[in-house]
Amino acid sequence: MNSIKSVPARVLSRRGGHSLEAEREQFDKSQAISISKAINTQEAPVKEKHARRIILGTHHEKGAFTFWSYAIGLPLPSSAILSWKFCHVLHKVLRDGHPNVLQDCQRYRSNIRETGDLWGHLHDRYGQLVSIYTRLLLTKISFHVKHPEFPPGLEVSDEVLEKTAGTDVNNIFQLTVEMFDYLDCELKLSESVFRQLNTSMAVSQMSAVQCRLAPLIQVIQDCSHLYHYSVKLMFKLHSCLPADTLQGHRDRFHEQFRSLKNFFKKASDMLYFKRLIQIPRLPESPPNFLRASALAEHVKPVVVIPEEAPEDEEPENLIEISTTSTTEPQITSDLFEQTFGPPNGVWDDRDAQIESLKKEVETLRAEMEKIKLEAQRYITQLKAQVNSLEGEVEEQRKQKQKALVDNEQLRDELERLQRVKQDSDRSQRLCAEAEKKANATEIRYTKLKEKHSELINTHAELLRKNADTAKQLTVTQQSQEEVARVKEQLAFQVEQVKREAEMKLEDQSVQMEQLRRELDARRDELEQAQRSLSHAKQAGAELSAQVDALHAEKEVLRRSVSEKECELLSTRGLVEEKELQLSQEADKATREIRELQGRLLEKSNQEQSLQQKLLEEQFGVLQETVREAQEMLRDAVAKLDDPLHLRCTSSPDYLLSRAQAALESTDALEKGHAQYVASMADAAGLVGALALFAHLAADTIVNGSATAHLAPTDHADRLTETCRECGQRSLEYLDTLKDRQRLGSAELGDVRGALRGVLQLAQELRPKSLDIKQEELGDMVEKEMASTSEAIEDAVRRIEEMMSQARNESSGVKLEVNERILNSCTDLMKAIRLLVTTSTNLQKEIVESGRGAATTQEFYAKNSRWTEGLISASKAVGWGATQLVESADRVVLHTGKYEELIVCSHEIAASTAQLVAASKVKAEKSSRNLARLQECSRNVNEMAANVVASTKSGQEQIEEKDTMDFSGMSLIKLKKEEMETQVKVLELEKRLEGERVRLGELRKQHYVLAGGCEDAQEDGEARPAPAPRRGILKKPPIAQKPGLGQP
Repeated sequence: MNSIKSVPARVLSRRGGHSLEAEREQFDKSQAISISKAINTQEAPVKEKHARRIILGTHHEKGAFTFWSYAIGLPLPSSAILSWKFCHVLHKVLRDGHPNVLQDCQRYRSNIRETGDLWGHLHDRYGQLVSIYTRLLLTKISFHVKHPEFPPGLEVSDEVLEKTAGTDVNNIFQLTVEMFDYLDCELKLSESVFRQLNTSMAVSQMSAVQCRLAPLIQVIQDCSHLYHYSVKLMFKLHSCLPADTLQGHRDRFHEQFRSLKNFFKKASDMLYFKRLIQIPRLPESPPNFLRASALAEHVKPVVVIPEEAPEDEEPENLIEISTTSTTEPQITSDLFEQTFGPPNGVWDDRDAQIESLKKEVETLRAEMEKIKLEAQRYITQLKAQVNSLEGEVEEQRKQKQKALVDNEQLRDELERLQRVKQDSDRSQRLCAEAEKKANATEIRYTKLKEKHSELINTHAELLRKNADTAKQLTVTQQSQEEVARVKEQLAFQVEQVKREAEMKLEDQSVQMEQLRRELDARRDELEQAQRSLSHAKQAGAELSAQVDALHAEKEVLRRSVSEKECELLSTRGLVEEKELQLSQEADKATREIRELQGRLLEKSNQEQSLQQKLLEEQFGVLQETVREAQEMLRDAVAKLDDPLHLRCTSSPDYLLSRAQAALESTDALEKGHAQYVASMADAAGLVGALALFAHLAADTIVNGSATAHLAPTDHADRLTETCRECGQRSLEYLDTLKDRQRLGSAELGDVRGALRGVLQLAQELRPKSLDIKQEELGDMVEKEMASTSEAIEDAVRRIEEMMSQARNESSGVKLEVNERILNSCTDLMKAIRLLVTTSTNLQKEIVESGRGAATTQEFYAKNSRWTEGLISASKAVGWGATQLVESADRVVLHTGKYEELIVCSHEIAASTAQLVAASKVKAEKSSRNLARLQECSRNVNEMAANVVASTKSGQEQIEEKDTMDFSGMSLIKLKKEEMETQVKVLELEKRLEGERVRLGELRKQHYVLAGGCEDAQEDGEARPAPAPRRGILKKPPIAQKPGLGQP
């Protein structure tokens, strides 16, 4: 699993405060656990419960700051699966998280882009998917930042879509292109995932396949909304623009429709999606945008997510049972139970009780998790409702304040208008007389007005004809698919009508110009007539103009006052209605909050009772474990006085290892005890440590008793009493754990003291023959290797002397046999010398690489057992070379036997194999010297085989001369010789059997002298007559080696 860093300092500093510090730490811890479990390197889908906790965390802190503070610490470049699951979780957080998550993700765009670019350059199957997924996420973030009206979940109503698109064709066109780009990224990811699912991986129930398929659930949700919005926008575009202009849009939409339909079909056929999401079905053919009525036939695709079933969380084991610690003890236990049966049925009752407790704990934990999740959902919904209500109340308050200000302004305006009205009444009386004088002047304008009205009517007629022509053109464009030929004719007619209209407009414009010129002439005449009027008439005209302006202004003010009064009345009604509605909703929310608080209090009380029950069950499990441990220790102490146990024996070395393990287990037991005292809701650590301690302590007591059976009387009595004291101290400690009052004061000091006493006695009982001063081990290794080299050099020199002596004293077949044997012995000695040299170089390399800052003597002392094995192997090689030379000397001088050479060759092969094994223990696998040493060992084996082969062939050549000639014997003499030969054969077979028995006894005594009597069993139970296991062998002096040539 990938590693999550500790809580960053900037997270704590951003949300400072002391009252909520514990809650924040718990929140950060839970988020870190959920992120590490959701985003890991396992090729399995992200569990919904972990993703849901991360999403709830974003709503809790109203953003994704904590998520990103942990996410940027993930080793995304190290694992493509880790990056893939990160993209999946980020997609879910964007869709379902708090709205502020979008802004937090916008700040980390560069991190997402770098991850995608990195994996895009690598030829990795998951890496290519990560590159495509990051491009989708970047497109999603950019789209929703640019269009905040669309939430990341893409769920908006058609009214919001219409409002966002607006009435500007350019905006609708741009929004449609962005929707298509968004949908292309979604479809590209789905196509890449299905392309990687080849026939060998097409089973959707495999975890590797589900890991790839899991993000497609969010892709299906996004695609359904994007498809619906694209259809709406395309119909809106076709209502504003010609069909030929949108041909590229239609082609692109049809391609996306085919890809989306294929994607939904493949996903619907997979068993994995059937239980997680209900995928909508698209129509057989895409919508026909050229027909406006096809919009009514469009059905919005709806994706349905089934109600999530509670995931079975893996409960923590109340009792930790190590599966790797004791395989063989379990087998021994099963054999014991099969032979004697379970003790009084205790095992069955305890197993049943443990199983029932486990089931109850699992049920309670599942219920607690469901209760917590339900309460969290209720709290989140209530907070969202409260926030929305507060926002609405604040908005209504602002509107109310604004309405009051408008009301005051309208009142001031009304007072001002009333004053203006009074002034206008006074001026109206003054203007009445001026109106009478102006009537004569108005008659002159009547004819001009009539002419002007005729021009206006003519112009309006032309405009109506133009509008009718435009309507006909619009109808023609909408029905162009059905009547293309009529469209061309109508287009031609429209052009003619346009030309006629333009000609008429030109004529009218000419007439207008003429009328304007006539009007200008009339105006000049009028001006001349006006200049001829008196100054009094001029003043009356000015007064009439002012009166007309005042009348117009009065009408405008009157209409505005009436409109403002109507708006004020409607606003007051709306405010009162909103206040009443808000008060009702506030009362309803208050009642719901009180009801939910009561339910929450009830849930908390239930949770407390469950917690108390859990504490009792944990203490009960602990007591059962303590009783079981006491039974194990009492049984072990009882074996100290059991006469049937007298035949069981054990070695001090094994007792030493068992006592050391028991002493080390006390640390884990003390740590588990401290954890349980700190938190009594979790007894798993203490129960596991207690079971391990009881097992090791009982094992130590039993092996101590078995070791005492072979020890001297004084040591045996002391060891037995120390083991009994160890059992008593352990039982006393277990008694304190059974009492709640004394449980916190339990100490392990006495138990550790007793175990140290057993360790000391076991150290005293170890064989003294193996006790070599550690500072002498390094010198002994060098001395033994040097003496071995000298022995080999001396053997080579002696063989050369024997070769020259054999050439002088023998001839013929014997000389040929002797030369072949001595030559093979010389080759063997050379191979052994090369082996010893290579072994010396390898030992130097081992010492240099392993000693560190320590000296060579300290390294040999630290690895004393390995050093002793090296010394023993070196002695065996030197002794074997010496014996081979002596045997060859006797064979050449005809005083020895050929079998001696064969036995010595086998002994040398075994000794060199021991030397190679001793050197190989500490050597690196990639060491060149180790490879050379193994090559030399194989060469020595080949040379030893050559010695055996040359010896056997020489023996056969010499023995072939003694031919058997029975031609001169009579029948009676042949029968007599046959009987004597049979008697001799039987004697030799009996003697051979006796020699084999003697050889076996000699080897046993050799192992005893070498200090190799150790127990072969590793499960901790002492068994009668353990089989000896070869340890570090020490060759006795040559005088103690049994003579192979004795009769």
